[in-house]
Amino acid sequence: MTEFLTALSAKLWGAPLLALLLGTGIFLTVRTGFGAWRNLPGACALLLSPGVRHSDGGISPLAALMTALASTLGTGNIVGVATALTAGGPGALVWMEISALFGLAAKFSECALAVRFRRPGERSGGPMVVMARGLRPRLLGRVMGGAFALFAVGASFGMGNMAQTNAMATALEAAFSVPPWVTAAAAGLITLAVIRGGIGRIAGVSGFLVPLMALGYLGGAAAVIAGHWRALPAAVGQMFAQALGPEAVLGGTAGAAVRYGVARGIFSNEAGMGSAAIAAAAADGDCPALHGYINMVGAFFDTCVVCTVTGLAICCSGVLETAGGADGAALTILAFESVLGRWGGALVAVCVALFSFSSVLGWAYQGETALAYLTGGRGRTLYRVVFALAAGVGAVSRLETVFALSDICNALMAVPNLLCLLALSATAAREMEAFEPAVRKRKKL
Repeated sequence: MTEFLTALSAKLWGAPLLALLLGTGIFLTVRTGFGAWRNLPGACALLLSPGVRHSDGGISPLAALMTALASTLGTGNIVGVATALTAGGPGALVWMEISALFGLAAKFSECALAVRFRRPGERSGGPMVVMARGLRPRLLGRVMGGAFALFAVGASFGMGNMAQTNAMATALEAAFSVPPWVTAAAAGLITLAVIRGGIGRIAGVSGFLVPLMALGYLGGAAAVIAGHWRALPAAVGQMFAQALGPEAVLGGTAGAAVRYGVARGIFSNEAGMGSAAIAAAAADGDCPALHGYINMVGAFFDTCVVCTVTGLAICCSGVLETAGGADGAALTILAFESVLGRWGGALVAVCVALFSFSSVLGWAYQGETALAYLTGGRGRTLYRVVFALAAGVGAVSRLETVFALSDICNALMAVPNLLCLLALSATAAREMEAFEPAVRKRKKL
């Protein structure tokens, strides 16, 4: 069964889906007049906009971003980058950035549409609601929305939960000799305690945890890069030479850079998968473009900042050539230890644990909301209990099958969402255009 699911996952995440993901991002970037790129500085200023208050039923746009970032800032930023570099070479980092830059328009569109198709007073929704209300014929939209929600629930248990707690347990055992069963018990209990409070408590914890862990990790990575500053120009030159050379098109090692760079970039920021739009729909404020721009900044930060410093730290430290087969977190640990010693390894382990736990919290809300869409709001309590139990089980399990299943669910989530984005691209473009003057003036709302 594991072999079958792994093979199916590999086929689903092959060239057609990657082309659809990247192609949708390129189409939306052009369709919106490159507004995602032109307005990125102004969108960053919107993060500190104090004028949108949250009510009892919702959260602030910044808190919604922290919840969305909690789900995307995970092991992909540490483990995923390392595996992309191992499989695709240094050029993979360049293609991660390229995929992220074109993914900005997709992230804007899915989050803006999630707010655009909410009804007055609603503080819940996501791509499934957009499909049901925005696509024609209505029956097709409801079928696509139901399919998206079903696979989002599956992804929340797999990649969003068990895979994350397993990475957490592995890192803590390697760095601090914490038994996996201790991590399992703690992960299950803490997860249940947080998600019982609903989106308000999840957003509160994420708002504290995400900036803390991001700043700590970025500080460590910056120290590694500074410690190898002499090797940095050659490392950057090698990245671009491999990523943009003839083999990038013709195949070979650089061809792998395109494949693994695009795939890992999408796994990291989830642009086009629709997950962040579920958190965006929970935020107060009725301006769709505001939420689109704010979440677009999250995708930029996730890949173009966090993943970039991880990749640069690995490449300029030289461990990619001397690691002797090390991969994933082990490769990143070697890079950090090259400058920071054993404290560098401990920092990476702690960051893996925190990044993983934040992903569990973010996906808990997204999965619960998707389930509520399917059941008419029933089953929330049962979902939270089962989700917390799964967090504990994931920490002590072998997860080859879970990884394969979650990859399949992620792929099947992405397809209806991408088709929906293409169909409603004109609506997203109008929302971006209408709000553009306010963004350029750094208007505080």
